[in-house]
Parts: sequence; structure tokens; C-alpha cells
Amino acid sequence: MNSTQKADSIFSEISAVITNINQHIDLNNCDREPIHTPNLIQPHGVLLAVSADEYRILQVSLNTAQFLGIEPQELLERPLQKLLGEEQVRAIEGRLAKNFDNINPLPIEIEKNRGTLYFNGIVHRNGKIVIVELEPRQFEKVRDFFSFYELVKTPIDKLRNTNTLEELCDTIVGEVKTITDFDRVMVYRFDTEGAGTVIAEAANDELQPYLGLHYPATDIPKQAKYLFTLKSLRLIPDVAYEPVGITPELNPLTNERLDMKMTVLRSVSPFHIEYLNNMGVGATLVVSLVKNKQLWGLISCHHNTPKKVTYETRTICEFIGQIASFELIAKEHNQDLDYKMKLKSIQSQFIEAISAAKDLQQSLTENSQCLLDLVGADGVALCFGKYVTLLGNTPNQEFIIKLLPWLEAQFYDEDVIYETNYLSKLYPDADEHKATASGLLALFISREQKIFIIWFRPEVLQTVNWAGNPNQSVERDKNGTLLLSPRTSFSLWKETVLGKSLPWQLCEVEAASELRSCIISIVLRKAEELTQVNLELARSNTELDAFAYIASHDLKEPLRGIYNYSSFLLEDYREILDSSGVDKLNTLMSLTCRMEDLINSLLNYSRLGRAELQMRPVDFNLLLSDVLDTIKASARDTQVEFRIPRSLPTVICDRTRISELFTNLISNGIKYNQKQEKIIEIGYLDSEDPIAIAKMQKYRQKTPAKTIFYVRDNGIGIRKKHIECIFRIFKRLHGQKKYGGGTGAGLTIAKKIVERHGGEIWLESVYQEGTTFYFTCN
Repeated sequence: MNSTQKADSIFSEISAVITNINQHIDLNNCDREPIHTPNLIQPHGVLLAVSADEYRILQVSLNTAQFLGIEPQELLERPLQKLLGEEQVRAIEGRLAKNFDNINPLPIEIEKNRGTLYFNGIVHRNGKIVIVELEPRQFEKVRDFFSFYELVKTPIDKLRNTNTLEELCDTIVGEVKTITDFDRVMVYRFDTEGAGTVIAEAANDELQPYLGLHYPATDIPKQAKYLFTLKSLRLIPDVAYEPVGITPELNPLTNERLDMKMTVLRSVSPFHIEYLNNMGVGATLVVSLVKNKQLWGLISCHHNTPKKVTYETRTICEFIGQIASFELIAKEHNQDLDYKMKLKSIQSQFIEAISAAKDLQQSLTENSQCLLDLVGADGVALCFGKYVTLLGNTPNQEFIIKLLPWLEAQFYDEDVIYETNYLSKLYPDADEHKATASGLLALFISREQKIFIIWFRPEVLQTVNWAGNPNQSVERDKNGTLLLSPRTSFSLWKETVLGKSLPWQLCEVEAASELRSCIISIVLRKAEELTQVNLELARSNTELDAFAYIASHDLKEPLRGIYNYSSFLLEDYREILDSSGVDKLNTLMSLTCRMEDLINSLLNYSRLGRAELQMRPVDFNLLLSDVLDTIKASARDTQVEFRIPRSLPTVICDRTRISELFTNLISNGIKYNQKQEKIIEIGYLDSEDPIAIAKMQKYRQKTPAKTIFYVRDNGIGIRKKHIECIFRIFKRLHGQKKYGGGTGAGLTIAKKIVERHGGEIWLESVYQEGTTFYFTCN
């Protein structure tokens, strides 16, 4: 193949690659453009891809003849040692064993007939491939560490002596412009949506200022932002360059295009080249500013004409970018320090207030102003399950309830906080409420109980200064397809933004997050305290049960003695005693009987707390039939109508204890009833019954539905003031002998039986009309 044929072949390869790259970049694929595998390089250096095991040259850029005097095809499959020599290849191997950031550049010398060629070698390894990039070096000797230190000491000292973020950024652009001599140097900061703003600028006087201008997120696609987090410096010395291809197109080892994300010479997206041309830029140097492993912004240098930048200068700029990235954390922390201290003070007072409160929801409501000031909000909604409390300037309750399912879906995995200052864009129904809810900051306290704190901010009309109309980057082709096209104008373009609130500051979001941690800590502490109280109560109850059993058992013997001796006195000395003495002995015997009844009730109650329940499926229809047979036998002279509206279910329970429960409740319904026609109704509620619905709402979310049984009578009823004490042991609301007497322990025992079954008992009563006892049984 002669030289003309070789040139034609090389030109064909370059044309094929460029044609492949220059496809339409539309709205759907711009963020997916494979900018890390262009198979093209910028022409100011040479690229070699070699195998990591044998250092055999697998791919080369098509400009090797220009820089090395060797045609690309002659280099392929040759050992790298043939080109660089054994010593320099061993140096590359040694450097690759170290940290990538510290190994480059590597001084490379290639001996040719016409003399020695000097290069900066930039090497890195990517899996099975080692990539070697060679850039011509202007000086024969590489500067040592001390020379580098002298160059960076002054700018670094200036950066560290700044006090605010604004001072830091102004110092960055000034020092970088001095070092690089670019026409314009800017600090470009990204917002949460990926759009950028020029927050500092140092430019030649004749240039139109870009300070304060905004740039849409589409100006720098997502994958480009990602690459800036991997490699912190990007140089384009000549925007009008002709890209150089790589041969062969696929790497022989991987059978894929070469991954060039860490290369220095990687060619630039044609979309970005057109963008720079439209800006009138001839050369660019960009350095990443990374905070907490996230791309915070860029140091962007523009020159109107092509401009070479030595590797040494690039290294200085890269180092300044790294120091600036560290300084960002401290400067942003000091930003608005007075406001942050105010938030901390509010937070301390607020946490102290809710820590002392017994009820979280009530304490949040009572300290509503602190709750609003904590994040600088105008309104807040407290959502505890289905219950919503609105404080301050908020949308109506109907909107909040409708918003909650959407809001809950915004929390992924372990997310506990969500914020936006443009709610209507994400949730269109909020557009009607933008006067109160353009901004939203939501705190997820409990997923299980669905507890939210949602703060709101009103709409604030804003004017944004764009660098050209951001909407002009979207055009349609003849088929109607939306295409991204770089803007041709970067002049000031003002936009009035509607529906947005002031953005939530990081310190406000952090204050909300810390509030959640404090609330959870308080809840856990109270739960621990409650656990301790419950343990103490359980211990006390156990001891009390044991004491009641022992005491009541031991009291029976002296009581029997008192009763027996009183009986003996009446039998043996009745003729001697007068009527008053006989009455007193009869009263004494009656009191001992009464005392024995009380002791028996106490014994029964204490046994109930200690005895193990015999749990098994019990048909309530059969159980109730036996209970009613017993009651009917003992109340033959009483006219009672028993109503059972429908068949009762089968329940797992202790049959003996539940029989005792029904016996107590039904007997009371008969006993405390003065009506001629006594009616007792036994049944259970449907799940749709209002009483059942109201009761279930009081339980925690996801609690299984409970069957609610009832015993209803048409008796004398209970006054409202007595309802709270009705289950207290030995508590009678009537005289000792009225309504057949009794110890007053029946309802206490009934309550204990229900609680032993994991249920709850309560009542509703209308005085002189009747009473209904409800109970559940787990």
C-alpha cells in the first residue's frame, strides 16, 4: 500500500467514525450519548491501547505518523518495548502499581533519527487494557516538587484566607485567570435540578459578562456531569480541531469500543463543540468542584482563540480545584451562620418542649410557631394516620388528604425527607393552591402509622436571568421529532417564574431531619419508660395476686371461728341474752357471711390472674345455650326474654372463663332491671357497624379486624358519672341489700377475663333505659 492509499484509508476510517457520532441527538438520547466511547481523540497527542499482560499494542490513534514518524498499521501487534524501550515500559509498570493521581505525567523520550522526541506520558489501566497517551513536552526537564510548590503556594494561601463562599469563588477565578491567562474564568454552580449559575467571573474588559446568568440542565448532560466526578480536569486546546480516529474500531481483547472515560485526549461530543462555537469560544479548560462526592460546580475557563496549556499548568489548576472543593464545605457551613444559629436555638427550645409533653401530637400543636420557624415555613400539616391538623397558612384539609398517597410514593426505600419548591410541576393539582403550597417540605416520621409533618411555603414571583432563551435549545425536524440544538445566542434573557416558592435551604432541611431523629429518640425513651412501668406493674400485680390469695385464704379460718362462736352463743345463751344482745350476735354472723363472700370474690379474682387459660375453639351458640339454661333454672320466677338475633361465631378461648363472663353480664342485666318485661339481647356487630368502625379507628394501622360482642338489657341503666368506676372491685352503686345484694366484684372479674383473652370491654348506657356491654376477644 503506497502513501496515498494509506492516507485514503485513514481518511475513510475517520469519516466513518465521525458520521457515526454525528447522528441527531434528540431529547430522548442526549443523556444517553456514549461520550465515554467516541473512538476519537483530540489531535494534540497520540493514544496507544496495549494489553495489560504482554504490553502488546492493540489500538492506536491514526495520527502516529505525525508525532512518532510511524504509520498506525506498523505499530499494531508490536510490543510497546519496541517503541519506548524496556526501561520506560518497566517505569510504566511500576507507576501503574501506584495511585493514579500520583503517577502522571511520566516523562517519555523516544529516540528517532532526527533526534529525541520528548513527551508527557499519561497512563492508566482499565481492566485488561493499559492506555498510554503521549503529549509533546515543551521542556526537556520536568519540574520537581519544590518548583511546583512555589507555583501553588500563593494561590492556595489566598483561598484559605477567604471567609465566605463569595470571597472563595472570586479568589478562585482571579488566581486561575492569572495562572492560565485565559480570557474568561468562571465558577459555575449546579442547583438541585442540574441547572447552573455563574456565581463568580474574571474576564477581559471587552467581553460580555456572564456573571449571574443561569444555564439549563441540558447544557451539560447527566453523563458528562458524571465523568466530571471521575476525572476532574478537561481540556480542549482548539475547539475547531479535526478529530482523530482510533484503529481498529473494536478492541481485539474486549471486542468492544475503547472505554475512554479516564483519558485526557478523549474527543468531545459534537453537540458540545457546536455549543462552544456558538459562544465564540476557541479553547476551554474545565476543573471539577466536588463536595461530599457530588458535583457541586465547575471552574470553567474560556479563551477566544486556540490555546495550548502545559501539563504543569493543568496540574496546578487541578490542585487548586481540589483545595477549593475542601474549602467549599467550610465556607458553605459559615454561610448564613446567624440564621443557622437561630434555627439551632429554635430547635433546642422546641425539643425541650415536646420532650416534656405526654402527647406528641398535642405538643406539636401547642408549639406551632416554633414548628414553623424551625424551617422558615408559613404553614404546616400534622398527619397522624387519617387525622390531619392544619396550622398556619396551608391548603384545605381535603387537598392534604388527597395529596398524602402521592406524597408517600415519593419516599423511596429508607427516605424520610422530601422537598420541592415547585410542587405544582410535580403534582399538578397543587396549582390551585400555589398561593399557600408552592413549596413543600415533608418529614416521614412513621411508615407503619403514616405520620407526616408537612411544611408549606407560598409562591414567590421570581425573575431568572438566563444566558439566552433556554427553550430555544429544543427544535423540531421535518418529521416533527424534538431535537436538541445548541443555542446561538447567550445574551441576557429574562424569565418570570410562577408557581415556585423560595428554595429550602440545606440548613432548614437538616433541621427537619434532626427533628425526626429527636422525635424518634423521645418516643423510644418514653417507650422504654413505659416498658419499665409495665414491668413494675406486672411485678406488683403478681405480688398483689399472691398476697390476695394468701390473705383471703388465711382470713377464712378466723372468720369461721367468729361465725361459729357467735352461733354457739345464740344457741347456749339465748335465754340469758336480751333482745339487743341477740340482734348484735345476728348482725355479727351476717357481717361474717358478708366478709366471707368478699373473700371468696377476692380469691376468685386472684385465681383468675394466675390460672393458665385453656384455649380451644368454642362454639358460642352452644356455650350461650348452657349459660342461659343455668340462668333460667335459678331465675324461674322472673319473666325474661332472651334475644339472639343471629347465629354466633366460633371463637378460640377458655370456655369456662367466657361462660363466667356471659353469666356475669346476663345476670346483671336481669338483676338490675325493674321493668315488667325484661329483655336481654346477645349478639355481635358487623364490621360496617358505626360502633365497630369507630372502635377500629382507635387501633393502630394494619390491626386485624376484631369481632365485637355485646350483651344489651333494658334495665335501670347507669348514670354517666359512674361509668368510669363501674369496673372497680367491690364498687357497688346501690345499697348493700338493694337489687339482691352482692360483693361488687362481678364486673371486675368480667373485665379481668376479657383482658386475659387480649380483648377490651366497655359499655354504653342511658339511665332508666338500659345498658349495653361490648367486648372483644382475640
